[in-house]
Amino acid sequence: MCGIVGFSDKRENKQEILHDMMKAILHRGPDGEGSFTDDSVALGHRRLSIIDLEGGKQPMYNEDGSMVIVFNGEIYNYQALREELIAAGHTFASHSDTEVLLHGYEQWGKEMLGRLRGMFAFAIWDKNTESLFCARDHFGIKPLYYYTAEGEFMFASEIKAFLEHPGFEKKFNREQLELYLTYQYSPGENTFFQGVKKLLPAHWLEYKNGQLTVQRYWQPEFKPNEAPTLEQWEEKIEAAMKDSVQAHKIADVEVGSFLSSGVDSSYMACLAHVDKTFTVGFADKQYDETDYARAFSEHIGVKNFAYRITPEEYWENLGKIQYHMDEPLADAASVALYFVNREASKQVKVCLSGEGADEFFGGYNIYKEPFTATWYDKLPLGLRRVLGAAAEKLPPVRGLNFLVRRGKPLEERYIGNTNLMTETQKKRLLKEYSGKVKPTDLSRPLFAKTKGQDAVTRMQYTDLHLWMVGDILLKADKMSMANSLELRVPFLDKEVFALASTIPTRFRADYDHTKIAMRGAALRSIPAATADKKKLGFPVPVRAWLREEKYAAVVREKLTGETAALFFRTDALEKMLDQHIRGKRDNWRQIWCVFMFLTWYEEYFVKR
Repeated sequence: MCGIVGFSDKRENKQEILHDMMKAILHRGPDGEGSFTDDSVALGHRRLSIIDLEGGKQPMYNEDGSMVIVFNGEIYNYQALREELIAAGHTFASHSDTEVLLHGYEQWGKEMLGRLRGMFAFAIWDKNTESLFCARDHFGIKPLYYYTAEGEFMFASEIKAFLEHPGFEKKFNREQLELYLTYQYSPGENTFFQGVKKLLPAHWLEYKNGQLTVQRYWQPEFKPNEAPTLEQWEEKIEAAMKDSVQAHKIADVEVGSFLSSGVDSSYMACLAHVDKTFTVGFADKQYDETDYARAFSEHIGVKNFAYRITPEEYWENLGKIQYHMDEPLADAASVALYFVNREASKQVKVCLSGEGADEFFGGYNIYKEPFTATWYDKLPLGLRRVLGAAAEKLPPVRGLNFLVRRGKPLEERYIGNTNLMTETQKKRLLKEYSGKVKPTDLSRPLFAKTKGQDAVTRMQYTDLHLWMVGDILLKADKMSMANSLELRVPFLDKEVFALASTIPTRFRADYDHTKIAMRGAALRSIPAATADKKKLGFPVPVRAWLREEKYAAVVREKLTGETAALFFRTDALEKMLDQHIRGKRDNWRQIWCVFMFLTWYEEYFVKR
């Protein structure tokens, strides 16, 4: 696990620039650094040593030195690929997975990507063709950003590295704010920085002769197989997960596991047979999972390390956390994730985590929606639209949201696991509202690819491309790397998806249940009380804190300050906060979304 940076230009002081860019992401790889420069490119690498501790230094070269690679991630099937490449005549100078990528690209070119099982973002410079090739893994576990403007091209694991390059012009992308206020994260390929884009999951790019080409190399597809019974699916899932967990444990350092009270991390910890689990919670028992984690760890014979976050340190670290995110993220659980990574990093270099189970196996409660009030969906769409439009104009009361949501077809109302602010709400809050890019502009093409499939599958497909990448995996990578910890996600495995994508919908979700087949598989290893436990995520007491005078004052100062006045109608923000404090409306998510954006903006555009 590492951090990579690079750029293509004719500057003579490449090494100096590269050093500054690498320094900006020191936290991703404190164990060492390496660089390569020539007349055309510069490649930099920060290393967190996990595999081949002595021989895995980067950049790495092929036999004749004509190709150079920098790589962030892990390839779990690298040993099998290595044997295949040796048989094809390649000579290896190390035992690292990085060198497998390099020789694999020599042997198979871009087709190599289809053979890889792992998480990765890498760049290969081919001196012979003077081309730079970059790729990102199938699900977007590892990030890769790139910047183009007036002949400049650069890439990095984190946007903050670009700020150290003299050719980077830092400009705020105002259009992304409107999307963020609905999604609560920065969705799609664009970012809050003009000219900076994310290389999307399962995509590669090539930069050659000043021309940029970006293409997709893999497409997830759901093709249900109705033949196996539920019991047979449970057996298949158990076998696939055991195989994936073992593959994800490959390391030359100790591996631990995160543990909450949910089925995903509990199943993971049980299958992994690691020596240590790590948990965070809060003093308020309503938001604390540490007692459960300790008891479960004792049940499976593992030592648990639990940490309770104080309100003071939670709030004190918000600026640092938004800085590490690169872009604003309003998911309050990301802060708890920062602390569990911090505690784990004191004892291990690698941790397993349960991300991806919900998207693969149908775990979100919203996936139950298609099975509720099905009678209402039988009403004429025109009538439902009228009722929904009328409900949207009324003050929020219980039941109205149902009319609003079901007044639209699924592809119009569902943009992913969060849908925070409507266009009407954003118009009320923003000083300048353009409406040029709507949230559905991102989700509509995804629904087009699943036309004719059932509602649960269509929602899962959308979440795989938007919510999982923009929120779940963003915070997993950034919060682990902020603490120099490698986070591995065995559910998000190519072989696991090959199985999960064939499970019929009836074994994923129904009116009462989620992750039906997966929970059944977990029951073979963990107690029923855990396997059937309701999903909580990382529960965080922000709603209650915002009604305490101490923290409400902190938020009020931000919502009425100079930075807020650049973008928002501050009187509307203050009204939203007052309504929440008095208990008239539960506005905590909207308040937190704006507050986190302002915190992030000040980190990147006021302080720096």
